Amino acid sequence: MSETVTDVEYEPVVGMECHAELLTNSKMFCGCKNEFGGEPNTRCCPVCVGMPGALPVMNKGAVEFVIRASLALNCQINPHAKFDRKNYFYPDLPKGYQISEYDVPIGVKGWLDIEVNGVTKRIHIRRVHLEEDTGKLFHVAGDDSHVDLNRSGVPLMEIVTDFPPDIQSAEEGRAYLVKLRAILTYIGVCDGKMEEGSLRCEPNVSVRPVGSNSFGTKTEIKNLNSFRAVFKGIEFETLRQGEILNSGGRVIQETRGWNDAKQVTFSQRSKEGEEEYRYFPEPDLVPLFISEEWIEQVRASMPELPDARRDRFSAEYGLSAYDAAFLTENRALADYYEQSAKLSGDPKSAANWMMGDLSKLLNSSSTEIGDCPVSPEALAQMVGLINDGTISGKIAKALIEEMYSTSGVPLEIVEARGWRTIRDAGAVQAAVDKVFAANADVVTAIIEKGLVAKRGFLVGQVMRETQGKADPGEVNRLIDAKLGLQG
Repeated sequence: MSETVTDVEYEPVVGMECHAELLTNSKMFCGCKNEFGGEPNTRCCPVCVGMPGALPVMNKGAVEFVIRASLALNCQINPHAKFDRKNYFYPDLPKGYQISEYDVPIGVKGWLDIEVNGVTKRIHIRRVHLEEDTGKLFHVAGDDSHVDLNRSGVPLMEIVTDFPPDIQSAEEGRAYLVKLRAILTYIGVCDGKMEEGSLRCEPNVSVRPVGSNSFGTKTEIKNLNSFRAVFKGIEFETLRQGEILNSGGRVIQETRGWNDAKQVTFSQRSKEGEEEYRYFPEPDLVPLFISEEWIEQVRASMPELPDARRDRFSAEYGLSAYDAAFLTENRALADYYEQSAKLSGDPKSAANWMMGDLSKLLNSSSTEIGDCPVSPEALAQMVGLINDGTISGKIAKALIEEMYSTSGVPLEIVEARGWRTIRDAGAVQAAVDKVFAANADVVTAIIEKGLVAKRGFLVGQVMRETQGKADPGEVNRLIDAKLGLQG
């Protein structure tokens, strides 16, 4: 950056464009399979590769998914919508234009609420529209680039925030994307797999002096595919643009990429304006008519949304606001928890094990909850074994690790390992006597010097002596009796 000549503090103003690939069985305008990956150019037909004379046929399921998303985002639904041709030339766009929606999209004037640092903020949404995805370029060694058209024609929903933008920090940008992804996955229209490109985000960042109401020149950061990249990208652009302005330079409107390894943006191309796309109505598709009856049918099929489920979890299961928010972060996690909570009859314990030991095991193996080797039924059974005294909490920690590595049934593992709680009072008393004899100095300190806090050491030693199989309550009772601390 150039040498700074002024020292104005700048803040970002961020508009968000998010693209979500829809979970339909077939593509947007043809019958080709909609699926990630596979051998390049094997899921293509004359329509999605742009052959002359090939005509598109609209996918009704994709339209319903966009109506569903629009309702979830509190949008108004346009009774009449239409498709348009968006003209631009790029190697992964075989027709030379993209079928999209321009001036009459399906959903308009929506909003969602985010929470950052305990403060709730409403982010307004200008439009939710439907279009087709492009192919994908692969740049190989030298100057060669290859194109895979498997993705060409996949139904793509674009969600655009309103102007003037409500997002004014990297934290808010990240929170918006987290909330949006949760909603889209809850309602089943997108799998939210950002690493596969099924959800991509493009922040449009400009800066202004802190406290100002002005708007600067924006730059678009293209195709970010993680929450961290959105946060870091906005943060970097805010700094970069601020340094340019403070050095007397001028920010230019452009599209920039994100280098995750270097944590910087880089220039890709000048940003097109609307007039450069030369929009005009798509002549091969009739306009959409979305009746009230159709809208109500979609509304009736809507599942419980994240905010409503979070509030219900707090009220129904007695969870704290933090626990309820954690367990409703995505639909699969919330479904798993609710099943475990109901089967165990102990919602709080189920939550604690999920947020603690189970979460650590999932994170360490980079596994999603949907692929968890411990079933909700197994977790519920483990909670029941703790509550009825079959195993101790210490044994449960070893048990859940074995359940995770083997997908075994909790009670069968307990029996095979000999992990049942020791019920023989004489055996527990013998362990207490042995620990007292081996730690006479600690016993003396408690009895003669009143250092009662040291009794915890004795408890730990007895549990160790019994390999964690003694009932902690019984151990505490016997130790207190031997120390004369009862009553």
